Amino acid sequence: MWLKLFFLLLYFFLLFVLARFFEAIVWYETGILATQLVDPVALSFKKLKTILECRGLGYSGLPEKKDVRELVERSGTLMQGELYSALKNEEEDTEPASSTSFSGEVHFYELVEDTKDGIWLVQVIAKDREPLLTKANWGKMVQKVSKFGIRTGTFNCSSDPRYCRKRGWLKSTLIMSVPQTSTSKGKVMLKQYNGSRIETEHIFKWMTALVASRIKTIRVPQQLLQEWNRSDQHPVKMFLFAKLVQPPAFFSALSVKFTGRIEFIFVDVQDWDSNQCMEDIGVRQVPSYILKTPEGTYRYGNSTGEYISLHAMDTFLRSVQPEVNDLFVLSLVMINLMAWMDLFITQGATIKRFVVLISTLGTYNSLLIISWLPILGFLQLPYLDSFYQYSLKLLRYADTTTIASWVRADWTFYSSHPALFLSTYLGHGLLVDYFEKKKRRSSNNDDELNANNLEWLSSLWDWYTSYLIHPIASFHNFPNESDWDDDPDLLLQRLAFPDLWLRPLVPTDYIKNLPTWKLGSAGRFSGRQSSKATGEEDRGGTASGELQNKPGNTQEDLTDGDHLGTGTGDASGSACEGPGCCSFRRGGRSHSVCSEAPVRESDWSSWPPDMMQCTECVVCLENFEDGCLLMGLPCSHVFHQQCIVVWLAGGRHCCPVCRWPSFKKKADREESHPTAN
Repeated sequence: MWLKLFFLLLYFFLLFVLARFFEAIVWYETGILATQLVDPVALSFKKLKTILECRGLGYSGLPEKKDVRELVERSGTLMQGELYSALKNEEEDTEPASSTSFSGEVHFYELVEDTKDGIWLVQVIAKDREPLLTKANWGKMVQKVSKFGIRTGTFNCSSDPRYCRKRGWLKSTLIMSVPQTSTSKGKVMLKQYNGSRIETEHIFKWMTALVASRIKTIRVPQQLLQEWNRSDQHPVKMFLFAKLVQPPAFFSALSVKFTGRIEFIFVDVQDWDSNQCMEDIGVRQVPSYILKTPEGTYRYGNSTGEYISLHAMDTFLRSVQPEVNDLFVLSLVMINLMAWMDLFITQGATIKRFVVLISTLGTYNSLLIISWLPILGFLQLPYLDSFYQYSLKLLRYADTTTIASWVRADWTFYSSHPALFLSTYLGHGLLVDYFEKKKRRSSNNDDELNANNLEWLSSLWDWYTSYLIHPIASFHNFPNESDWDDDPDLLLQRLAFPDLWLRPLVPTDYIKNLPTWKLGSAGRFSGRQSSKATGEEDRGGTASGELQNKPGNTQEDLTDGDHLGTGTGDASGSACEGPGCCSFRRGGRSHSVCSEAPVRESDWSSWPPDMMQCTECVVCLENFEDGCLLMGLPCSHVFHQQCIVVWLAGGRHCCPVCRWPSFKKKADREESHPTAN
């Protein structure tokens, strides 16, 4: 997870550098920066009208360009970034915006009357009547108001005539839904359009006036001082100082969106004789958008990306005064971007990449939701109010810095260019994939890189069935069980999975945890090794040495009574005491494995103390040479490392000598490991 987080932070840094690179290219080719001010005099009449439409100011009664230009200047300073966004949005507005069709009373109540932080414009079509706006004019209206986050819909009384009679909608009309109070989850008021003119501009003026009426308006200097110094339940306030009759539509729409979090106040300074009152509170320029917080004041529009538009100011206010849902959405985006990095970090077959990706997406999103549940519970506790307020204070300090303005500008830029964002993410992922492949090749891990889809699916199925049919613990967590003959769990396992008709699939990851060491000796073992029991010889008249397991032999070729290199007898039988012999007791019986005649004495100092000392590998029937690699099993028998790995990897997960499972620890061994003479 930390690797994915590192790659994600690296990706954000690359986005930041790429945005600065684009700004440098634009400045080099045109000499224009996004924060550069634009003189409205140099703009055409069409571009000025586009700016006013984006800000939400009507211009129907202003036929001359001079009046339109003055209205632009009175509503706020114009930057190159705002002009570019306005022209780009005008080109993209050719597609019609979506509108909701209500099916009845319940549908209307859920979306309109129960919505406490949104604005709705609904065209009501009376039964057997024509709509107030034609289809073309309604499409223009929908296109115009959707820029400010106003949702639209159509209610046909033919689908629910009883509800229309209840509401008094006997003729086709327009209904607007606006929150009535400045607190969250307040009442919603429904206003009906009663105007005689049905032009789009007149209806839009009626809407903006209705939304602006819920904003506190100040027209007297003394009232401004009282409001400025007043401390109430809204510690964060957004002031607009302008020479306008009413605030722009985007400002009014934001007041609805941030209901209960930020208080919006409009200060009309048209008839003020002196600006002394504004200078006393630190406002020296009109128009100005001032954010007042308990930490101080901040003038909006002085940093990068702070344009006079709905989207830019919405991003700024969300970062200054976020709600829990904003933080959840941000964490959801971050977690999913991290999870998608697995598509490039994982190496091997294509199906493997997507399987790992789906698994990671499910795991990360589940953990995110589970983590947010206690957080939401803690935020409801009254004891954490001070902690919450201090967190918001630190966040406001951080979000009013220059770096934060760059981050917001980049967020606005990439959110308006999703194709660029996705292409940069894909390019970054391919770079990560390239370096991961290079790292795996340097580690000599070519098998994982060259595996195809069928091979990986086969290994995945083997892994799944092995844990479904025969799950086992790892080598370090072996159960403390007794001997082979006295272990009831082992007996039940053998009865449940007999080798005659079903062999359980066992993962081979335990092999790498088996003890391995290099033999250090003063000389070389020679002479043919033989094994004999300390009691009676084999009843079949065949010496146990004749039952040596050849490399081709399997478990099925050996029976329980014919174990390699061992025999059975009474505990009271005489034990072998010859040179080079090792003896041990198991299950009340004495056993010995002997060497007839070792030529030279061996150095057993490198031999693990819990392993039986022997001189021959019973898999290949070769003596242990000086410096060879040896491997021991949990039953204490020792073999050549290469021989026993081939044996175990072939599916024979047991000792070739005693058939004890090679993946199960054997506790309480009563063994002796004498030193060879």
